[in-house]
Formats: sequence, structure tokens, C-alpha cells
Amino acid sequence: MAKNYLKASCFALSLLLSSCSGQSLINKNTSTTSKKNVLKTSKSRIWNFNDLNDWKDATQAGEPNYSIKDGKLYIFTNPNTWERVKIKSTTAFATGSYTWRVYAPAMGKGDMTCIAAFLYHNDHHELDFEIAYGNQADRKKLNAASNELIVYMTSQGNPKFSFQSKLIRENWYNLTLELALNENKKYVATWKIDNVAFTSTVLNYGSRTKFKILCSVENLSFAGDHIPYQQNYALFDSVTFNEN
Repeated sequence: MAKNYLKASCFALSLLLSSCSGQSLINKNTSTTSKKNVLKTSKSRIWNFNDLNDWKDATQAGEPNYSIKDGKLYIFTNPNTWERVKIKSTTAFATGSYTWRVYAPAMGKGDMTCIAAFLYHNDHHELDFEIAYGNQADRKKLNAASNELIVYMTSQGNPKFSFQSKLIRENWYNLTLELALNENKKYVATWKIDNVAFTSTVLNYGSRTKFKILCSVENLSFAGDHIPYQQNYALFDSVTFNEN
């Protein structure tokens, strides 16, 4: 009888130890999952360009002419080329507020170069800020002074849309694109500069279309009157995304 009692006691102790071990494993897994969820549900992100973590090269033509300098992203294109130098976020986003802090330098007069801060899904789902010297027709239409650049605010499709204004060169600007949903679940895009709304439009699509965030300097024909005669550059101090 003593032997049977000893067997029963050992069996009970075995069950207790197994239960405790299992409970510890459950608690550990729950804790890990909780930490992952907190990261995934963060409402905002900011990239200060102390490094290029969470970004990848997206250069379309020429060399990847960019580097980190003093906590800023420095991008340039060379003269007499059609270089298109870009980086893009590794993650895609939807509704929210996207802000680039950008320095617009004194760009070469008439150079076909633009500084771009934009959102990209594909060629027909793209939203841009593009800063350029501008061609003579655009400069005349806007009565641009010698110390002013043209800023183009565009949707590349669905629908095609464009609005132009002016910026004083050799200044820092906060360029913000806000994406909200209307009652029909379509994006409403609003372009702001230094928190002042310049233009807005309703897009033909909604939040199923997500965007990568891009920073670039590109030599493109619309941006001026001739192939660039000088090296042109931009500085990006930060990019911020705030989820709605």
C-alpha cells in the first residue's frame, strides 16, 4: 500500500511540474506576441537620416549618388546626364500624413533637374512634390522672380492633376501630403507647405492602394529648358509618417 501511495505521489508531482512548465511557456509566448503587436500598431514613424535603415536604393539611371552627412540625406545629380537618383522606404503605407523636411538650394538656371518628395505605388498611382527651376513658360505664367523656384504638386493618374506654385530658393521647407478617406472610401489628397494647404483633389482609389515613400533628385525634361549644366543637389533632414 505504501508503494502505491508513493507511485500516486510521484504521478501528482509529475503533473504539477508539467503544468508549471507549460504555464511558463504560455506566458513567455504571450509576452513576445504583445511586444510585436505594439511595434506593428505604432501610429507614427520618423526617420532622421542618421542612417539608411528602413530604406533601399531605387535609382533608375546613373550611379546612386547619395550619402548621410551630419544627420541629413544628401542626394545629387551630375551635369550633362539624365541621372535619376532615388531611395524608397521598405514599407508601404496608406491613410495618414507624410512630411519631408527638404532644403531647396539655388538650382542651376534653366537646368532640367527636380528635387522630389513623393509617394509611389505604380506609374498611375503616384503623388508628388517636385521642386525645379522650371521652364520659361511655367516661370512666366507664375511670374517667378530670379530667386524663386517652381514647386509642382501632382497626381500622375487616377486622375491626372497638377498645381504649381513658387518657393524662395536656399530655404528649408516642410512638404506634407495628407491622405484621408471620403464618404465613398476614396482618397482625398492635400498638399501642404509649412502647414499651409495649397491644393487638394479626390483620387479614384482608396486605401487598398499603399505607397512607398521616396526621396530623389532627378534630371527630367519638364523641369527646365536644357540638360543640366551643373551638379544639382538636395538635403533631406527627416521624413515623418503619422497614421490617421
